[in-house]
Amino acid sequence: MNTTLPTPRGPQRACTPRDRTAADTASTGFALAARAGDREAADAFVRALHRDVVRYVTHLSADPQAAEDLAQDTSLRALRTLHRFEGRSSARTWLLTIARRAVVDDFRRAAARPLLADTRDWRTTVERTQQTGLPGFEEGVALQELLAALPYDRRQAFVLTQLLGLSYAEAARQADCPVGTVRSRVARARNAMTAQLERDEAEAVGQAA
Repeated sequence: MNTTLPTPRGPQRACTPRDRTAADTASTGFALAARAGDREAADAFVRALHRDVVRYVTHLSADPQAAEDLAQDTSLRALRTLHRFEGRSSARTWLLTIARRAVVDDFRRAAARPLLADTRDWRTTVERTQQTGLPGFEEGVALQELLAALPYDRRQAFVLTQLLGLSYAEAARQADCPVGTVRSRVARARNAMTAQLERDEAEAVGQAA
């Protein structure tokens, strides 16, 4: 199978739940066709889910500079293991599971490397992104920075459910934990982010006084 990955083109608008269902059906169909040897379907499968994968690995790793490499790694892993995909879950859920493993493996490789004096601090390289459409947070907040401060499990739960639109059940399968645990992690993540926003606002008011 050709492992030269296609590059998605052009901006994409935010998906409604109906759009997401249709997109999941289409991408799952592409994956099943690619499994049967259709190379054009394999390209379409990668293109259809590339943006979701990039967003997921960016938020999960808190390192935008590594996002494209991690997305490439995810897609290559998926293409090599398509024979295992049976369509029991959506292709998106399956692919994000692979993405999670790619991020974890990247963490392990980084931890195994000796620390150098000029090793970059990922906290200082976090890309500030303006979030939109999340209840409880105002537009223009540096969501990436807030997520970077969360523990891995809470960040993962928040990204899966609040940014990528997975159901709590789908997120639970991704994280290999009960649905109730995902709900708790999301609530704690939201509380922590809200508290940080309040601290930042109080600090800004104090400096302006």
